Amino acid sequence: MSKIDQPRDAADLVALVKEAKPLAVSGTGTREGLGHQVTGRPVSLAGFAGIADYQPEELVMTAGPGTTIRALRAALDQAGQHLAFEIPDHGPLYGKPAGEGTLGGLLMTATAGSRRISAGSVRDHFLGFTGVNGKGEIFKAGGKVVKNVTGYDLPKLLAGSFGTLALLTEATIKTLPRPETATTLLIDPIDESVAFSAMSLALGSAHEVSGAAYLPQDLFGLGGPKVAVRLEGFEASVKARASVLAEELKAFGSMDPMSGGDLWQHISDAAPLVGKPDLILWRLSVAPMEGAEVLKAVGAHEVAWFDWGGGLIWLGLAPGEADGGAARVRAAVAGKGHATLVRAPDAIRASVPVFQPQGALAPLAARVKASFDPLGIFNPGRMG
Repeated sequence: MSKIDQPRDAADLVALVKEAKPLAVSGTGTREGLGHQVTGRPVSLAGFAGIADYQPEELVMTAGPGTTIRALRAALDQAGQHLAFEIPDHGPLYGKPAGEGTLGGLLMTATAGSRRISAGSVRDHFLGFTGVNGKGEIFKAGGKVVKNVTGYDLPKLLAGSFGTLALLTEATIKTLPRPETATTLLIDPIDESVAFSAMSLALGSAHEVSGAAYLPQDLFGLGGPKVAVRLEGFEASVKARASVLAEELKAFGSMDPMSGGDLWQHISDAAPLVGKPDLILWRLSVAPMEGAEVLKAVGAHEVAWFDWGGGLIWLGLAPGEADGGAARVRAAVAGKGHATLVRAPDAIRASVPVFQPQGALAPLAARVKASFDPLGIFNPGRMG
């Protein structure tokens, strides 16, 4: 196994970059199974760990990209705050320990949990950073304030770039107060079409719904197919909103409220798929009301559920197809959204596009890549 370089500071990182050799960059390696395999000198940014500045009253935290999810949650919990987009922990999907993913990995993969439909994406909470580009230059973008409108919004550009544009040495994120309480309405839907209509009504209502999922299989110990709708906030407000919303939704099926529990974290973490290592995993993003049609077009599958009001489909396919089901999955989402191959054997990841093909956007993406990393040394091949 190749020796893993672990730079201690920005100067060490600059020195590595200036050697102009391909670098396979990661944090703690919890999501190395996502994306194409990278050939290059292994570099870990796990040493850039720790919270440099956290001012809960200002709703801002600055930390190193190697800071673990576990450490982030501990600091946020102590202050009664959270990252509003809901941190998903996908390390266990790849056989890694829970809580050991990093802030850098969270930002570079831009993966949000169930609350994305109300709180926005990772990009919306990424305020600023310091990093090193492919020329070996240290640069800064954004800031340490919630509102920053000077220049280009580079944090939004880097979010989801899988470490192919620049390497972070520090990142600033927006924090928000944690809701005082939460209630989930569990609906036993009459049929599938009713399930999507119920989510649509809930999300279009004035009741500030922060989560809406359709769970057609009993994967979460709920006793059968359920629509789950979450409301959060101050206790009196949640109680009042839940009561009114339950009345509005009663025509869609029998209903029970549920307080507490880890249902939404399990949905965000794709927990039912952790104990099924042989399944080929896909994540499909489509228009919410088209989710059922897309899943039907995919055809045979072992596991599936819908988050984000029907707009996010977690899909588990049986092993055995040479392309991991890529042909039928991409045909199903054509013109309707995009699909990401989340987990598959190395041979499949090497032979099919992991991410949705960029089509007409490919030349623009190439120009952006060239402006940040002209020699192509950062995670070459990771995104295709």
